[in-house]
Amino acid sequence: MNAPSTPPHQPDPHDPWRAPPSGPHLAPGALAAPTVAERRAELVQGAVTALLLTVVGIGLGLLWLWLAPRVPLVSDDTAVYLKDSEGEEAIGADGTFVLLALGFGLLSAAAVFLLRRRGGIPLVVGLALGGLLGSLVAWRVGTWLGPTSDVVAHAKEVGKGVVFDAPLELRAVGAAILAWPIAAMIVHLLLTWVFGPRDPEPDWGAFWGAGPAQGSGGLPESEDVPGPGAGDGSGGGWPRKS
Repeated sequence: MNAPSTPPHQPDPHDPWRAPPSGPHLAPGALAAPTVAERRAELVQGAVTALLLTVVGIGLGLLWLWLAPRVPLVSDDTAVYLKDSEGEEAIGADGTFVLLALGFGLLSAAAVFLLRRRGGIPLVVGLALGGLLGSLVAWRVGTWLGPTSDVVAHAKEVGKGVVFDAPLELRAVGAAILAWPIAAMIVHLLLTWVFGPRDPEPDWGAFWGAGPAQGSGGLPESEDVPGPGAGDGSGGGWPRKS
C-alpha cells in the first residue's frame, strides 16, 4: 500500500479549503505600516493646516463685518430702543456668519484635499481644529472692528433721536462657531470617499500558496487518482467501464 503523499499532521498545501497562514507574512498587495517619519510628517501637516485656517479666520471676520445687517438703535436721553422693533437684523447677523462659515468650510476642505489627497487622521483633526479656531478669530475680529459695545456712551455721543448701529453680536454662538469645522469635515470625507486613492486589492495567491495548474474552480486539474491496490502489482484500482 502506498504511503500518503502528505505527511501526517501537516495540511495539504494545495487544499483550497485550508485557512490562510498566520504570521507576519503579508501579501504583495498589502500596505506597509507607516514609518515614524511619515507619522511625523502627517502631524506637521495637520498643525500647519490648523495654523493657516486660524489666520484665514481674519478674512471671515472682515466679510461678516461687511455683509452682516446692522441693528438700528435710537435714544431719547432716558433709554435706548430699537428703531424697528419688528426688524430681523439681529437674526440676520447670525445667519450671515453661519452661511459664510459654511462656505469657508467647503473651500478649506477642497483646498486641503487637493493639496493632500491621501488624507489621514492628523490632517482631518487639523482641518477641524483650524476651522474652530478660525471661527473664534472671525467672531472676535467682527465684534472688535464693529460698532462699540458701550451702547450708553454711544447714545450720549450721537445725541437724542439720532439713529446709530448696535454692536455686532452672535446670539447662537455654538451653532455659528461649529458651522465651519463640521462643514469642512463632511466635505473632506465626501471628497476622499469619491475621489480619494483606493487601497490595492490583496494578492490571495500569496495566502493560498502556488500550486500546480488549477481549473476555474480552484481545484487541481483532473488527473488519475489511484484506487485501492494501485502500485502493488495486483492490477487493482477503481473499477472502470469497458
